[in-house]
Amino acid sequence: MDVAVLVYDGVFDSGLSAALDVLDAANAMRGELPQPPPAWNVTTVGFSAQVRTGAGHLVTPEPASVAATTDLLVVPALAERRPEALLDRVAGPDLAGVRTLVAECRDGGTPVASACTGTFLLAESGVLDGRRATTTWWLAPVFRGRYPAVDLDETSMVTTSQGVTTAGAAFGHVDLALALVRMASPALADLVARYLVVDERPSQSAYTIPSALAQSDPLIAAFERWARLHLDAPDSLSQAAHALGVSERTLQRTVRRVLNTTPVRFVQDLRVEQATHLLRTTDLSLETIARKVGYEHATTLRSLLRDRTGATTAGLRTR
Repeated sequence: MDVAVLVYDGVFDSGLSAALDVLDAANAMRGELPQPPPAWNVTTVGFSAQVRTGAGHLVTPEPASVAATTDLLVVPALAERRPEALLDRVAGPDLAGVRTLVAECRDGGTPVASACTGTFLLAESGVLDGRRATTTWWLAPVFRGRYPAVDLDETSMVTTSQGVTTAGAAFGHVDLALALVRMASPALADLVARYLVVDERPSQSAYTIPSALAQSDPLIAAFERWARLHLDAPDSLSQAAHALGVSERTLQRTVRRVLNTTPVRFVQDLRVEQATHLLRTTDLSLETIARKVGYEHATTLRSLLRDRTGATTAGLRTR
């Protein structure tokens, strides 16, 4: 399989190297299987003779025109954490060639893959419209506001929809590359993961920080602060809305629009986060912790912890 990995000024170094290293490892290990898949012929392509990465390293790619005949185009992330600067870059003239190449590849039937902030480039090119996709969890509110035509699922680590594969935050590039290997050979993907000591991470939920998501909107930020002060009390949307000076409907709609969840679910996430912190840093019993975060019965909290983090309460204990 011919794979073109696109590099451009400001590309995220670890994302680029992760994709290249995983595919190289797959090529090196495929001979260990009784029926190995075809090798991956990987070429780094770009729009200039030299590309400077986000960390300042120089890459000498092949011409981007090579991607026209490739079997897969991989677009690593852009090394930009600031939301406004990220949107300016992905929509700006210096990355117009990237957007055009992505769109042309999909129009020609070539599968496209990206992770983290690279998914913004895919969305900006229009290839994610009407498709299910994921992105880095903490930029999900920004992504959703900018690209409402995309069916965003930021809880997933990797999604594939109609020839487009996307993956989550930063080191989701490893998960992305393993997913691409798995499409050709699940056995080889498992082998590579074992050699590289990569755990299966089907979801980003366990890594999500609710307060970070809340900062994307003033009302949500205020709701998060109010909720943290009342974690030990029963859910009361009406009290929260009254304290924030808005209607219940406005609060519900804003939470749905920004976070793609409900106020009750968001408060549950805050409770799980606090409970996990207390389990890791104190010797309090689960029953005591449950009451501190608003649950009368420890079994309710235990079930939430298992569903949201994938870990048992014993596994979360560090003291």
